[in-house]
Amino acid sequence: MKKVSSGKVREIYEVDDDKLLLVVSDRISAFDYILPSLIPDKGKILNQISEFWFDFIKDIIPNHIISTNINDFPSEFQTPEFEGRSMLVKKLKMIPVECIVRGYITGSGWKSYQNDGTVCSITLPKGLQESQKLPEPIFTPTTKASEGHDENISFEEVCKLIGNDLAEKLREKTIEIYKKCADYALSKGVIIADTKFEFGLDENGNLVIGDEVLTPDSSRFWPASDYQVGMSQKSFDKQYIRDWIKSTGYDPESKTPIPDDVLQVTSDKYKKAYELITRKGF
Repeated sequence: MKKVSSGKVREIYEVDDDKLLLVVSDRISAFDYILPSLIPDKGKILNQISEFWFDFIKDIIPNHIISTNINDFPSEFQTPEFEGRSMLVKKLKMIPVECIVRGYITGSGWKSYQNDGTVCSITLPKGLQESQKLPEPIFTPTTKASEGHDENISFEEVCKLIGNDLAEKLREKTIEIYKKCADYALSKGVIIADTKFEFGLDENGNLVIGDEVLTPDSSRFWPASDYQVGMSQKSFDKQYIRDWIKSTGYDPESKTPIPDDVLQVTSDKYKKAYELITRKGF
């Protein structure tokens, strides 16, 4: 058993030639920095909301999960610290593209649209307002950077990188998954403004979804009851902590602890998203 990766949030261990163990920590990143304080229960929330969505979309695409029961894990991981925050998964050949889908115009997309009417080189209708729902979701892929910022790339560049057929399939599945999940979430009072997916190929060359799915780390979740076009939105995701950093002038590079009340509010927002979507108490 060896650790093969330690990311901003996840620890990845190689179990054997075809299996990995993903462990989701309580770390949080903002503006490409891992912050020095932990968010209570965050790893468990991310792991369990991903598990919910993987099951919800299994009619659209297979996923990488083998088990989330620690009794199925290697013996050194059968301890309480790994309970609820880990999954045993199939090892995939990951595709080097972040599959981002936007259903509403916000964030960097809104800034780009204000500049020239486009988002990631896609021309959008004139007269859109901030946070407005788009006529149709758009696929805006990026490269997968091991460090620093991911870079936006055009669909044509994705085709050159991985081939036309696979690129078409990625775009089709990304939008299909988003539409199904966004419709469901809206029925539970949550707007999914945008999200990202990661896909890989299994040993038979089949497309499989991996990593995390529709978590508050990988998506913008807005409370539908507070939604208003023309402004930034309240959120259930880590936008709260980003906004706190900007409003206070906190330096993400510093090792200064973040106040407990900010950490708890962030945790509560994650829990609220989990409970609304899964209809389970956390």
